[in-house]
Amino acid sequence: MTTSLVSLDWLVLAPVLAPAFGVLLVLLADALAPRARGLHLPIALVAVGAGLGALPYAATSAVPARSLCRPGPEARCFYETAPWGLALQFLVLAGALLVLLMLGPGTTHLDRTQRGGPAVTVALVLAATTGAAMVPATRDLPTWLIAIELATLPAIALVALSRGRGAESGALSLLMVSLFSFALLAVGVGLWTLATGDATFGVDTLRVAFADPDRHRVLLLAILFLIAGLGFKLSAVPFHLWTPQAFVVADEPISAFLATVSKAAALGAAIVMLSPLAALNASGDSGATSVRLVIGVLAIASMTLGNLIALRAQDPLRLLAWSTIAQAGWVLAPLAMLTPTAASASVAYLLAYAAGTLAVFAVAAAVHSGTEGYGERSLTAYAGLGRGNPVLAAILALGLLTLAGLPPAVLGVVAKVVALQPVVGAGQWWLVAAAILNIVLGIAVYLRWLLIVVRPAGDAVPQRLRLDPGLAVALALLGAGLIVLSFAPGLVIGLTR
Repeated sequence: MTTSLVSLDWLVLAPVLAPAFGVLLVLLADALAPRARGLHLPIALVAVGAGLGALPYAATSAVPARSLCRPGPEARCFYETAPWGLALQFLVLAGALLVLLMLGPGTTHLDRTQRGGPAVTVALVLAATTGAAMVPATRDLPTWLIAIELATLPAIALVALSRGRGAESGALSLLMVSLFSFALLAVGVGLWTLATGDATFGVDTLRVAFADPDRHRVLLLAILFLIAGLGFKLSAVPFHLWTPQAFVVADEPISAFLATVSKAAALGAAIVMLSPLAALNASGDSGATSVRLVIGVLAIASMTLGNLIALRAQDPLRLLAWSTIAQAGWVLAPLAMLTPTAASASVAYLLAYAAGTLAVFAVAAAVHSGTEGYGERSLTAYAGLGRGNPVLAAILALGLLTLAGLPPAVLGVVAKVVALQPVVGAGQWWLVAAAILNIVLGIAVYLRWLLIVVRPAGDAVPQRLRLDPGLAVALALLGAGLIVLSFAPGLVIGLTR
């Protein structure tokens, strides 16, 4: 009689396996029927939809949902999704679904904006989605590192394949940053393993390492390397310079993917790494004080610099790039407290941010259709949008108000309150004061864009925009979602707990 080395629950693994299987189907369809160029997007939509459909099973099977577990009383599971992890997987899959809708259906938009054909673009989106969905469920260091890079490298290729002017330089900048980030993460993983003697993010081995003075210093160095490597992925200051360079040269759906799905992967990686420290901090160990200070400083720097430069941006995608940097500070602020509720607060904020950001990017894709690349977009293109395209203007307004945290987009207001709760609870008033200052700066950033939307277009007759079917569906879903969530923001909070 033989026993299995690991126990498998395929439905728990489905949010990761479905997009991975979709990559194989897309490439197989392209090889067998190269002329059937309209098949790839439907296959991808079905694959991502299957991953989304499996999430309720994982959410009700156990807390946390586990798979790839070794047998025995002291067994460890290599795949484990807490409620915040399931929420991040939902964000990754829903974000990928909306990005795929923005890219299609059909091949007209893809052929105009992306090189390599629809099969390559769709396969890259699915591959990056697979990595991003895997990150929050990993618990061992090698798989964690591989999942982060799987979420990153296909996204670099998507930028490189953009037809916009300057796409190669933007992709090269992103590639160099990614290689440097990988090097930092690899060194951090090695030092963590050296300090703890453990290839997983375990609390017990971490506590032992913290108690030993020599191993304590090595462990702190490992954490600093890991924070720096993840800072690049999160677009946190001072690891942010790749963000505007990559955003402005890519197609709007690709930039939206970088701003949401890639950020979800980075946040998942940060929470997995910081969760043992949070458990240590909750038990009264003061060894993580320096870590809290480092993350808090990164949060303030990201908020402030991002908002200040976004105030002067004239290219809407450059503004959104700096907005992403500023919002990274809001995501980091709760994590800096290393409390049990920090992960849920950060994920809840990211969900609200992603909903608003995807809506703004979708409207930008409609307004700037055919004007891809650096220097071809301007905020002046939105003058008179409220008169010529009131539905688009309303969706854009909801997205901008969500990012600003202003009514009637109640979702954005609640998200900022949730993000500040762990900070206030920990009594870190210096961080609270900086966050309040940046709320004011953020309002100025997004209201500047909104005022252009409601401003008359002068003597010119407002032009009605013709939307691709997929983009129209994405806009409808995002608009309806923002309206519903503004009436019931608790739905977002409930996903993370």
